[in-house]
Amino acid sequence: MIRNTWYVAGLSRNFKYKLDKKVITALPMVMWRAQDGKVVAFDGRCCHKRFPLWDGKLLDNGVLRCAYHGLCYDSSGKCVDIPMQRDIPISPAAQLRRYPVVEQDGLVWLWPGDPAKIGDVKPPRIPELADSRYEAVIADPPIRIRANSRLLIENLLDITHFFPLHDGNIGDLANSMIPVGLVEGVVDGNPKVMTTRSVQNYRLPPYYQRWFGLEVVDRNHTHAMIGPGLVRVQLHVAPPGKLGTDDEAGYILCHTDTPIDEHHLEWHWIMIAKAGARFPPDRSMTLAQGMAFEFPEVVAQDEWALAKQQEMLDFSDSLSDNTTYREINLRSDVGVVHARRVLARMEKAENNESSGLSASSLEMAKYASNLRAQGAG
Repeated sequence: MIRNTWYVAGLSRNFKYKLDKKVITALPMVMWRAQDGKVVAFDGRCCHKRFPLWDGKLLDNGVLRCAYHGLCYDSSGKCVDIPMQRDIPISPAAQLRRYPVVEQDGLVWLWPGDPAKIGDVKPPRIPELADSRYEAVIADPPIRIRANSRLLIENLLDITHFFPLHDGNIGDLANSMIPVGLVEGVVDGNPKVMTTRSVQNYRLPPYYQRWFGLEVVDRNHTHAMIGPGLVRVQLHVAPPGKLGTDDEAGYILCHTDTPIDEHHLEWHWIMIAKAGARFPPDRSMTLAQGMAFEFPEVVAQDEWALAKQQEMLDFSDSLSDNTTYREINLRSDVGVVHARRVLARMEKAENNESSGLSASSLEMAKYASNLRAQGAG
């Protein structure tokens, strides 16, 4: 898993003065909105006996009290009270690891890795969420799937799966024939891998016909991974020759991809359309509302496919000989292949850094391993 990057921990509106349990990249975390209004995130284990702090209590004075032995932590993560030994100073080691948090565009982003590696890397922006010219509908609560988070990225970069998986709603065979282009770059320090698809005189699949009131169109469609935590999709359709005019329609569809662990992910999809645009099948609804009302059918099909892929990955993990299976790449996999390379480089860089353990760290790891083997409690 990649930890030196930004992931969405949740929606701003859902963080209150209450304890939230989070697991991101297999790290237990406790989060809350502190009395100064800022969202904070810490290691979810009490520094005394690893008791889960999300089962503790926020007191009226703004501190978090562990439910096991009563150790108290302020909103900086510093232990400020140990009830059973108030007669001696509190050790500076009694401190929770704090995770960097950035709140923007109605989302709370968290960096689970080494804070020293943030540098100029900023959480990806979704500026439309704070722009009155747009309306957004956000999937809430998020979708949890038993699948590796990279499977979602690959699903979103390669839309040739629209046939047959989404045939009859947003997909058809003709969609799979659209040539795929590739654009790579960097956005606010995040690697960007974007697939592009442009076609003229294209007959839209059924859902797109309903959503935009159009049948035959010119279409531009891009899918961009911006860091491991966000895929931004933009669709532009218009009657032939009308792209870039007032006759153009479309949407922005953002997907946040947060790994819980190697086998589970958390997914928010965000449907964005121009404010005031109406939904042709039912003009009492806005376009964003209408698309978001029907989109869960598409999402359910992707959930099913991702979980099935994970089942097959589990077989690979348990087989001692994987030489009997070889995965091939198709021409349309250009975005997936490049995304895999980018993510592999990010992961390799982290692994190389973490392999340089000090002798004392290795000794402690060996000691902990011996304790587990002995069943010490």
